[in-house]
Amino acid sequence: MKRADLILHPVRLRIILAFSGGRRLTPQQVAGALPDVPQATLYRQIERLFRGGALAIAAERRVRGAVERTYVLAEGASSVSPEDLAKSSRDDHLGYFTAFAAGLIAQFEQYLERPEIDFLKDGVGYREAVLNLIKRKAAGRRIDVAPSEEPAQADDDLTAALEASLSSAGR
Repeated sequence: MKRADLILHPVRLRIILAFSGGRRLTPQQVAGALPDVPQATLYRQIERLFRGGALAIAAERRVRGAVERTYVLAEGASSVSPEDLAKSSRDDHLGYFTAFAAGLIAQFEQYLERPEIDFLKDGVGYREAVLNLIKRKAAGRRIDVAPSEEPAQADDDLTAALEASLSSAGR
């Protein structure tokens, strides 16, 4: 199975997002975060992510004679390599984007099911904006949104470019 096919599946993508931020979770904890996913489906998809190398075992402990695993995202697990993307067909890309969008919609639905929501306080929102990813100066500093070897640096660069673009769009 291609890496993109592994992670860009609606349920598996949501599982990966549950592990974001370095979280270490048991399948039971993932089930608590994704209550709308049937337990058998959840366990099956966690196993696929583990066998596919997207999840790693962080710890194991005995619970009533069974072994309970705690998982963590494996290094680089939530990204698809440029080589894999280059090999993908148009239909593959449409499927990947559809899975991504479905995961995003499911996350937003889950947010809206909270007893209290406050878009401003929670930092939640949505809008469409044109984002020109070119080298330019913003707020007195250079914003370089070029491919980076360091994912964290690329995220910081993209965040800075997005903030600059949105602030100038609001004027």
